[in-house]
Amino acid sequence: MLEILQREWVYLWYYFELQFRQIAPYYALGIVLGSAVSVFAKSKIHGVFASLNEKKLPRALGVILASALGIASPLCMYGTIPLAASFSRVGIKDDWLAAFMMSSILLNPQLIIYSAALGVAALTVRIISCFFCGIAAGLFIRAFYKDRPFFKFDSFAEPHNRDTDPNISIRLLKNIGRNIKATALWFFIGLALSALFTRYVPAGFIDALFGSDNGLGVFLAATIGVPLYACGGATIPLLQEWLWSGMSMGSATAFMLTGPATKITNLGAVKIVLGVKRFVLYILFVMAFALLSGLAVDIIVRSS
Repeated sequence: MLEILQREWVYLWYYFELQFRQIAPYYALGIVLGSAVSVFAKSKIHGVFASLNEKKLPRALGVILASALGIASPLCMYGTIPLAASFSRVGIKDDWLAAFMMSSILLNPQLIIYSAALGVAALTVRIISCFFCGIAAGLFIRAFYKDRPFFKFDSFAEPHNRDTDPNISIRLLKNIGRNIKATALWFFIGLALSALFTRYVPAGFIDALFGSDNGLGVFLAATIGVPLYACGGATIPLLQEWLWSGMSMGSATAFMLTGPATKITNLGAVKIVLGVKRFVLYILFVMAFALLSGLAVDIIVRSS
């Protein structure tokens, strides 16, 4: 019995260490660059968004720019909501706020670097799908809530800036430390789950569930994104292993959309500013967009 346990430990450690060597450089680079964006570019990005209201842009163009700036913003959802509340107070309309907040939930500079470990195709699909999801959210609010407020920001104060140390180097190091503290545990949990999956899940299981010829796989991927997603860094090892094991790009797309959008902490924050009815609309919108995007990606891949 002891020999069996020792052998299994050797196998698990081998898979864990192998994937760690493959993904750790992306994780480390994402930490550093994500913190650099937060410290040196965050105010500029948010300032550009706040200034859009003064430029008299066409509303559709504003939605597009808002979605792009949401991806560039390094804040998590609990940081984005107070910021969006401050934008609302200076006159930014709800459709632009929806685009900014939706894409900010789905993606940020740090997660972009993490996702590079999945390969160019998956990274490209992730950026494009998140960008268009933000646009779709803005256009949805524009179409159905044109003359009605969608968000409730009454209880939110001005956002708190934690990057205030007068020494720039110390400011960056403190941000990196907070970043590591928030993500490292989930990163190693993701590696451990990936090692367990590699060792114990039968070959062909993922292809059968999420393969490119199985439209149901997109729905399943979108659905499991709800309970499984905890942190972007944790899901990258799993996604990498699933893609190697036969998961279609469309199924991966659906997972990458519903996962962060329905992350428990994000849902709690979103519900505060939406209320029950609009919160349900948010969930339905995310699921529908993820399914359609995943199916579209699989069709494009098969036809190329």
